[in-house]
Amino acid sequence: MDQSNRYADLSLKEEDLIAGGKHILVAYKMKQKPGFGSFLTCAAHFAAESSTGTNVEVSTTDDFTKGVDALVYYIDEATEDMRIAYPMDLFDRNVIDGRMMMVSILTLIIGNNQGMGDIEHAKIHDIYFPERAIQLFDGPSKDISDMWRILGRPVVNGGYIAGTIIKPKLGLRPEPFAAAAYQFWLGGDFIKNDEPQGNQVFCPLKKVLPLVYDAMKRAQDETGQAKLFSMNITADDHYEMLARADYALETFGPDADKLAFLVDGFVGGPGMITTARRQYPNQYLHYHRAGHGMITSPSAKRGYTAFVLAKISRLQGASGIHVGTMGYGKMEGENDDKIIAYMIERDECQGPVYFQKWYGMKPTTPIISGGMNALRLPGFFENLGHGNVINTSGGGSYGHIDSPAAGAISLRQSYECWKAGADPIEFAKEHKEFARAFESFPGDADKIYPGWREKLGVHK
Repeated sequence: MDQSNRYADLSLKEEDLIAGGKHILVAYKMKQKPGFGSFLTCAAHFAAESSTGTNVEVSTTDDFTKGVDALVYYIDEATEDMRIAYPMDLFDRNVIDGRMMMVSILTLIIGNNQGMGDIEHAKIHDIYFPERAIQLFDGPSKDISDMWRILGRPVVNGGYIAGTIIKPKLGLRPEPFAAAAYQFWLGGDFIKNDEPQGNQVFCPLKKVLPLVYDAMKRAQDETGQAKLFSMNITADDHYEMLARADYALETFGPDADKLAFLVDGFVGGPGMITTARRQYPNQYLHYHRAGHGMITSPSAKRGYTAFVLAKISRLQGASGIHVGTMGYGKMEGENDDKIIAYMIERDECQGPVYFQKWYGMKPTTPIISGGMNALRLPGFFENLGHGNVINTSGGGSYGHIDSPAAGAISLRQSYECWKAGADPIEFAKEHKEFARAFESFPGDADKIYPGWREKLGVHK
């Protein structure tokens, strides 16, 4: 059934929809299956399934219902571009406070339409939220400036936060886990649980966490510097998540402000992120996106992109989210992924399709993780244009030839090298930990800094 007369209006202008402020706009890459009609026919069917329609006319439709139809307003079959305007009134609201819900938005814009028989694939590449929608979402309660404050830095451009992930990500019992944390904290700032770490039978949370806090206190005493820990509170059950968080706050006591809560937001879903954001507004909310590649990968033709995932995480209240390494680490990514970081950290930014204003909503910190070390960071910073990020280097710290603390120091020295505009080889001659990173990661050194052995006097 051709529904383009109802669910498409190509006379609508995007600038007018934005100026009106009453629609969420979504830009898809869509391909229809052969034999199911024109591109516009399939696009209209897609919009119908995403809002008020079905595949037949029904008797319960009235004039009001038609007022909340999703409308295709732009198509370009050659580039597979399809853009749909979703009326704000279409989406579910909270009973208790009238706020918007990301689950409702996702249910419609990427729900049943992903399984439609006439659609080969459809993937969201950008999404635009009007000012009213932004007002109706929580946004972050804490951001990187709160971490800079704890670390004794300026709250504007406080710079690079050197972090790590305890490795191996599974298999350590409580005592070695805490010892690994202590060793890193002697040189670094921030430690996070790896995404599967929580309450394994060989490493119970209630045994390991007091040991981690003791390691933090000893490292703070020894270095005279504040330390930060991001603890995984992910759980299937709301009450289990709260129990883990409450126990952690009690354990860290007077240092509870140095405790962040990590939530596996992709596998856990928006409800888990929002629960953590609202129950613990005084804690930094660390959004881990484990599993996202199943739909965000460039090889995936359905779902949404990593850019869209990061953008909606800011609305939900993530203080920081992993954004990949933009091609400089081991994970899939490209240099131009920096637009992801720009969108979540700035108050306005041009996305792949839409220019988004955030109207003062707190920023979400880019968290850089996945195969990074001190040798790769200068190029990363140069590409991004700044170093106001959290970087969690597991192998980049624990793989340092001297110690995890030396690995942490080498990471910070790498940032200082880039910030000073110095030549890395010359900088290494005056900074031991950074110099030893060349010997620690010779494969990267050979690739990024050819001739480094002769220049640094390394003969092995």
